Amino acid sequence: MSNTTIQPEIFTKLGKIALIGGGRMGEAILAGLVHGTLLDPKTIVVGEPYESRCSYLSETYDVECVTDAAEITHVNTALFAVKPQDFRQVAEHLAATGSFDPERVISIAAGITTETIARIFPRAQVIRVMPNAPLMASAGMSVVSVAQGTHIAEGELVVELFSLMGQALLIDEDKINAATAISGSGPAYFALLVEELAHAGAQVGLTAEQAQQLALQTLVGTARQLHLFEEGPAELRKAVTSPGGTTQAALEYFASAGFGSLVEQAVKAACKRAEELA
Repeated sequence: MSNTTIQPEIFTKLGKIALIGGGRMGEAILAGLVHGTLLDPKTIVVGEPYESRCSYLSETYDVECVTDAAEITHVNTALFAVKPQDFRQVAEHLAATGSFDPERVISIAAGITTETIARIFPRAQVIRVMPNAPLMASAGMSVVSVAQGTHIAEGELVVELFSLMGQALLIDEDKINAATAISGSGPAYFALLVEELAHAGAQVGLTAEQAQQLALQTLVGTARQLHLFEEGPAELRKAVTSPGGTTQAALEYFASAGFGSLVEQAVKAACKRAEELA
């Protein structure tokens, strides 16, 4: 189904949208909505406390932006893109106004449970989303969970929305910390791999620029190949590995150094920290 057929239905259901927080991820969502999905800027208002940032967002995306989100009234959907440590204060402040009473609350604040959000906005349908940084390039991977008592159709609507900015998956909330350890933190893992490959390339005679280009494009190309041809990573790895060749030498060293166990323990550490933050 093309975007041109699903957009009107999505945005009719979402109605007037308030984006609370215009930081890095808030802007990524805003850019995806306005520039990527061609949402009418008049149907969204942004609450961003820093005046210079607010002016920038207004001028760049042609949206209304206010420095005091408490001025925002009569919205159907509130999308919170504030830092987790600020969520409760911001949300409780808005809820206390009495005039900020959205039908639907979507939050991307890591570690803030749907139960917590529902206590602040008891009349709203509550949906929690964990997107990742590539959302800024319309290539995000988002996971979506709904609160107890929230219609599953609301989660499906939000999955459809975030799929316009990459891919999205509806999961049970008790799995969201595990997903965070893979997709939420994952961009940093892959960036580290590029960084270390570039460093290693420089150690064996390449310039820093050459090594960086080789490492980055190899990562991009491999991801694209896996995605387009639906090859499993194990199959691709075997296809690239010639017996007794250079790739086998490197993979054997990875194995002897406990690469698989290292990755597993790193993911478990990220998952544990997500649970602590919750």
